[in-house]
Amino acid sequence: MTNIPEVKLGIIAVSRDCFIISLSEKRRKAIVDSYTANYGAIYEAKTTVENERDMLKAVEEVKAAGCNALVVFLGNFGPETPETLIAKYFDGPVMYVAAAEETGKDLINGRGDAYCGMLNCSYNLGLRHLTAVIPEYPVGTADDLAGSIAKFVPAARALIGVKSLKIITFGPRPQDFFACNAPIQPLYDLGVEVQENSELDLLVAYRAHKDDSRIPGVVADMAAELGVDGNHYPDLLPRMAQFELTLLDWAKDNLGSRKYVAFADKCWPAFPKEFGFEPCYVNSRLTSRGIPVACEVDLYGALSEYIGACVTEDAVTLLDINNSVPNDLYESDVAGKYPYTLKDTFMGFHCGNTPFCKLSKGAAVKYQLIQNRLLENGGTPDFTRGTLEGDIAPGKITFFRLQGSAEGKLTSYIAQGEVLPVATRSFGGIGIFAIPEMGRFYRHVLIERHFPHHGAVAFAHAGSALFTVFRALGVPEIAFNQPKGLLYKTENPFE
Repeated sequence: MTNIPEVKLGIIAVSRDCFIISLSEKRRKAIVDSYTANYGAIYEAKTTVENERDMLKAVEEVKAAGCNALVVFLGNFGPETPETLIAKYFDGPVMYVAAAEETGKDLINGRGDAYCGMLNCSYNLGLRHLTAVIPEYPVGTADDLAGSIAKFVPAARALIGVKSLKIITFGPRPQDFFACNAPIQPLYDLGVEVQENSELDLLVAYRAHKDDSRIPGVVADMAAELGVDGNHYPDLLPRMAQFELTLLDWAKDNLGSRKYVAFADKCWPAFPKEFGFEPCYVNSRLTSRGIPVACEVDLYGALSEYIGACVTEDAVTLLDINNSVPNDLYESDVAGKYPYTLKDTFMGFHCGNTPFCKLSKGAAVKYQLIQNRLLENGGTPDFTRGTLEGDIAPGKITFFRLQGSAEGKLTSYIAQGEVLPVATRSFGGIGIFAIPEMGRFYRHVLIERHFPHHGAVAFAHAGSALFTVFRALGVPEIAFNQPKGLLYKTENPFE
């Protein structure tokens, strides 16, 4: 099941009719040549847009070529109405860029004035309430703009995916778990479909997969992934394989009009006893394939994970911003070795949903200690087995979330940092995270703005692309970890 879109990129050049059209066409070709040489394929529309009829023809041309994302290039000043209507008639993400002047030796016939034209283009987009991506430096040479287009692709992939996404839930959320409150309206505003189901629906479907002929094949795949050291409970694998097939079949049977899917499933307290295992390892396997399965019916967590998967084309995870790093651990393993204060660090944790490929050596299927205390009185674990546990592998990360607030408004945050190569000495899927100025960010963004304890994690520095995605989705607030000396609005300046 392919759950991440493939971006098929096109470029349309525009030209104001009082400028030389060949200038725009020559500059378009230079961009295409640079992009093709350095980054990959891009379809070059041969129709250069000077008027509305040209616009319709060019849009039909790129659609016929299979393009699902588009670059509009102002090779000169550009015609304001036709160039902005491209964004209206093209069904996909659109980025606008403009040409810099190449040489001081040709500023008569070779001058295009696109620096000026980009201002009018932006103004006209605003008049028409059209959404488009404009990079931080939208005016540049062919090589400059080829680089900007390459940065646009991950964001375009996420925007295409969100537009055709369905989030399937099995709930409701656990008792007293208001942190996973999910107002539906903002999801529909984004173009996301939601299908809500009961745990009983899932249980019925799971039982219907008993003795499914595909189970042995999935068991073998699980055993191969875990290896001898990670497969602590071989007897548990058939149950988990049955559940994996249940979710995959449910996704295929319930996509409906959509192309892509994510899950937000209830996983406690009733689940383990009735199904006979904890679902964490299965959730991790689907997430590693680009089909996020968020814990605790966290719809916005599932959406955030899906966006992260689209942006990075890599596995992601969902973690609790969980606990502080003890001072003695910090002093022995972090202080003087890494450029972080104690307040910059925290532990990100979940029971066992982080994909195997993102855990350090020694990861294994274990049992959920907290649920074992609650549901099995701390005895020999049976149905509380099924978590995938281990320290999260060190490396770059982006901690982020797109959230629908209790008031039904979209908000978000993005913070880049890293997982430190420091042993946690704890249980679950867990890591020691370091984000510059995390203590202030925790107080004046996460707490002050009422974000829940779940955050999505991309295993790369993906902040730039995520910021572009959130802007393009119309999210009015994108918070970040502000550097020292730049105060938050609510921060006490006398502390």
